[in-house]
Amino acid sequence: MNLIQTEVEKCDSLSGFFIIMSMAGGTGSGLGAFITQKLQDQYSSSLKMNQIIWPYGTGEVIVQNYNSILTLSHLYRSSDALLIHENDVVHKICAKRMNIKQISFRDLNRVLAHQLGSVFQPTHSEDSSFHYCRNPLGDLMEHLVPHPEFKMLGVRNIPQMSAESLAYSTFTWAGLLKHLRQMLISRAKMEEGIDWQVRPPLSGLPPIGKASAHKEPHFNTSLANLVILRGREVHSADVGGFRDAALYTSWLEPADAFSVWKTPRPFDKYEKSAALVSNSQLLVKPLDMVVGKAWNMFSSKAYIHQYTKFGMEEEDFLDSFTLLEQVVASYGSL
Repeated sequence: MNLIQTEVEKCDSLSGFFIIMSMAGGTGSGLGAFITQKLQDQYSSSLKMNQIIWPYGTGEVIVQNYNSILTLSHLYRSSDALLIHENDVVHKICAKRMNIKQISFRDLNRVLAHQLGSVFQPTHSEDSSFHYCRNPLGDLMEHLVPHPEFKMLGVRNIPQMSAESLAYSTFTWAGLLKHLRQMLISRAKMEEGIDWQVRPPLSGLPPIGKASAHKEPHFNTSLANLVILRGREVHSADVGGFRDAALYTSWLEPADAFSVWKTPRPFDKYEKSAALVSNSQLLVKPLDMVVGKAWNMFSSKAYIHQYTKFGMEEEDFLDSFTLLEQVVASYGSL
């Protein structure tokens, strides 16, 4: 904390903290959540965003689901937003989009760095083509986290491909945005395997008491979306498809739920590229699975002794389950 204070004192204006950590491994076994809590205690008025690496579904460590629910529940109390990347998804992007045969940590990190760069590199906000966003962290949260019960953000990028494939590819804004919108509503996490059959409900306001019956299966309802466009002819891009009221929960107007940033400067090796940061139901299924697996272990008291011998109690686990089950229910009711 002394080291952090030294850095904070060098800032003319402290916009907040961006904490990069795992959810289950080394930094996800208590350290990341502990540091975030300390930052909340000492800098309560500063924004805190945690970028979290979700563990492989097949498992990295035997207690990863315990670590995950404990980490997430504590972060939900002390962080303002959780930007989540799933190892399984990043791995799949490396294999299917980048055509990498032997995938290394370096390859995974390159995809993660590209996704983070596509969000946090300077851009112009929608209401000004002359001024860059003054505070990317604050602007991001202002647009995407309208309610403290909904903090989970996901990122999608388009296009993502190997340099070899890129040499033979051309892109239009209309094509990129059509694919990105369908990725959003069908819960696709990359261009490969988009389900084009999923359509928004005919009305943004389903009949009272019949919401679940009338909602299309697998349709991904959003709370808020931010599209970031980078590249040539960016001001000709039509983002009207993301303003459709049917994409959003009924208690937010599309004008408040959707925003766009753009810059004519190309990003990475792509002449035109788009990123979507979304606060939606995208992460409900993986969260529900982690909570379910952890509960199955907890109900048989498996490995609980590894935590209780260091002073934790079963009540701590139950508190975490309660909080996260409420998060799942809240997102499910959008």
